[in-house]
Amino acid sequence: MCLAIPAQVEQVQADGRTGVVALNGNRTEVVLSLVPEAVVGSWVLIHAGHAIAVLDEQEAKETYELLRQAEIVE
Repeated sequence: MCLAIPAQVEQVQADGRTGVVALNGNRTEVVLSLVPEAVVGSWVLIHAGHAIAVLDEQEAKETYELLRQAEIVE
């Protein structure tokens, strides 16, 4: 099963290709090349270390809550 997890962008590197996201209380570096519109504060879907889509905050939180209810995330 493939799964994408919502996370919030905390940093974008100067080249715009990578950044740091907050993911379930952790920070991790991700590739942002597929979502050049992502800026600090944006919510993105993360899959295999890549941000693959930008979400609005409500959609991100609803998605995360569904994953939590399914016991996929804590």
